Amino acid sequence: MEITGFETCVQCAKPANRLRGPIWGLVLAHEIVLDEQQLLGRVSTLLEERPYVFPAKDDDLVAELVRLREEIPRAKEEDKGALMDQFHLMASQVEQLREARNAPQVDPDSPYFAHLRLSENGKERDLCLGKATRIDGGVRIVDWRNAPISKIFYRYAQGDEYEEEMSGRTHEGTVIARRTVTIRSGQLERIDAPEGVFRREGEEWAHETGSGARLSGGQGAALRAHATNESFGRRLGTDLQGSRRRLDKRLPDIAGLLDPEQFALITQPSSGFVVIRGSAGSGKTTVALHRIAWLAYADPAINSERTLFLVFSPALRDYVGHVLPALGVDRVQVRSYHQWAADQRRRHFPSLPKAVREDTPASVLRLKMHPAVAAALEHQVRTVKAPATPEQAIDDWSSVLTQPDLLWSLIEELAPGSFSRAELDKACMWCRDRHQEWVAWTERDRDVKPELDAEDDTLLLRAWQLRIGPLRLKSGAPLRYRHVAIDEVQDFSPLEVRVLLDCLDEKRSITLAGDTQQHVMQDAGFTSWTEFFGQLGVEGAAVNTLKISYRCSAEVVHFSQALLGDLREDEALPDATRSGPAVEVFPFTDHGGCVAFLAQVLEDLMRQEPLASVAVLTPVPEVSQMYFEGLMKSDVPRLRLVEQSSFTFAPGIEVTEIEQVKGLEFDYVILVDVSASRFPDSSAARRLLHVGATRAVHQLWVMHVGTSSPILREAVGE
Repeated sequence: MEITGFETCVQCAKPANRLRGPIWGLVLAHEIVLDEQQLLGRVSTLLEERPYVFPAKDDDLVAELVRLREEIPRAKEEDKGALMDQFHLMASQVEQLREARNAPQVDPDSPYFAHLRLSENGKERDLCLGKATRIDGGVRIVDWRNAPISKIFYRYAQGDEYEEEMSGRTHEGTVIARRTVTIRSGQLERIDAPEGVFRREGEEWAHETGSGARLSGGQGAALRAHATNESFGRRLGTDLQGSRRRLDKRLPDIAGLLDPEQFALITQPSSGFVVIRGSAGSGKTTVALHRIAWLAYADPAINSERTLFLVFSPALRDYVGHVLPALGVDRVQVRSYHQWAADQRRRHFPSLPKAVREDTPASVLRLKMHPAVAAALEHQVRTVKAPATPEQAIDDWSSVLTQPDLLWSLIEELAPGSFSRAELDKACMWCRDRHQEWVAWTERDRDVKPELDAEDDTLLLRAWQLRIGPLRLKSGAPLRYRHVAIDEVQDFSPLEVRVLLDCLDEKRSITLAGDTQQHVMQDAGFTSWTEFFGQLGVEGAAVNTLKISYRCSAEVVHFSQALLGDLREDEALPDATRSGPAVEVFPFTDHGGCVAFLAQVLEDLMRQEPLASVAVLTPVPEVSQMYFEGLMKSDVPRLRLVEQSSFTFAPGIEVTEIEQVKGLEFDYVILVDVSASRFPDSSAARRLLHVGATRAVHQLWVMHVGTSSPILREAVGE
């Protein structure tokens, strides 16, 4: 990849055309606005004049079913057949009535989010996509999750000719119009079309053209560095057209923005593996979430506690927990993995201590998540004949961690060089000492206070599965999930995923979404899909790659890929959907000068863009604390220090470490202290900086004190 050094790329800001006049009778309005208003008017009139009539209650049918159920055992043998037929017929009627009553209905306040106009056999027809179906009086609204014709919207652009097999026959035609719309409280607020974006502003409409232009990857990166004495006078928020877009909260429904590749992944069959790989901001989480909504339409059991959406960080858990209900899926469990595993371990092993250890050596944590320990557990259960009890599963777990000879032979077979023998012996000795504490505690020695590592939860659950069988619900029934989705899977260990795989029901339905270029967990996770699948025993699983970055501008995409260096997995850069302000690099001689500069520009930004979200990202907590206190003394408004992923997802400035923002995004990102001491040239440092840079939606700044990181110098071409 060629980096063009210090060239600045500025996005053209075209003036908005104002369409004046009353909302329902524009004289100068664009024909697209009038067209969409007329369509919405027809839909609103239909919904008002023909409101949905709920089916009759099923009380009488249920009472009759109860009577038949009691009568059949007492009936004559020759009558039982007819009574059974009557019973099944009425049960089917009850089921149909209940399905009709529970089916989603078109919401008059927001009836649809997309509009297609198709031409087939010389006739034009309008088709709307929404979250429910209503075909009546010339109005066609279909549920995007279920209607076969919705794939035309996702697969074809305006002006394209299409040919699709649907409902047993071939449909051929042309897409005359393809638009997404935003309708709130029954009012049209925004139209996104190839002709531009139309936004309602009070009693006027604004028309912006060119906002959907797409840049292909590989064109020169826009990087600019400033000398130490040139920093003051710079400001965030240089793209006024982009600022207007961020202030515009009337964005289209995300389901209307899915591209063909994303839609194809969402609608894959419900059984088996779906693996989604993609660069930062390519929509992996969006696909995983919408796939659950799509599966739940055909299988209502998906929208229940039998579906599990797992993330690695509490911050992403909180975000996903808000998104799924908006998709009509409100009963799915959204958990962080460690929260889920801790709850399961406490239920299955109530006798073990609940306290979590905080001072475990890094080598021990790395050992506990090593593939050799998983193999050692299987060897232990296979060779040691013992009863299938929780006590024996505990013994299996403890025994494996205190057998250095067995572990060494497996390490040499599976991952030679990952441990030295001395390092392994020391780690096993530490585990043996902790085991003695546990034994003493079980013998009522209350002078010892045994603790467990979070990593022990996974090992104990796997020991239960191998020794006893499936994990159990509180009722004692096997724990079986209808579907499991794992986001940021690259930071999960293969053993953690193996435990989850053995909790699936017979359909084995699972969605894995991740990007090894964003792997930041040093003691777990994986860096190769092939190796990962091999450790899971599912070699040959297909990996689906999303190649378009929707979050970041072309400038941020190019810069973040340059940070990866040789860790880049694809020769071609991800495509970006837009250009934006240049990435800028600021050197400082001391932290005080950097804080003073940041205080000025952030105060200006909050005054001019009160709804902006800003992340000041640091390498470690002590640097976060230092910058937060410095900015607080400067009276920077709406400033928050984020600890333990306590994000508010509200406008303002949040100071935290890069590791805490996995899966999140912000209007502005400022990476501070990108110095040689904090970010040496290592794979871990490259991935961490890449993660931090790709959180930026609109603008990215990079700052360093003293000698800059060699990774940064390489990225800017120094």
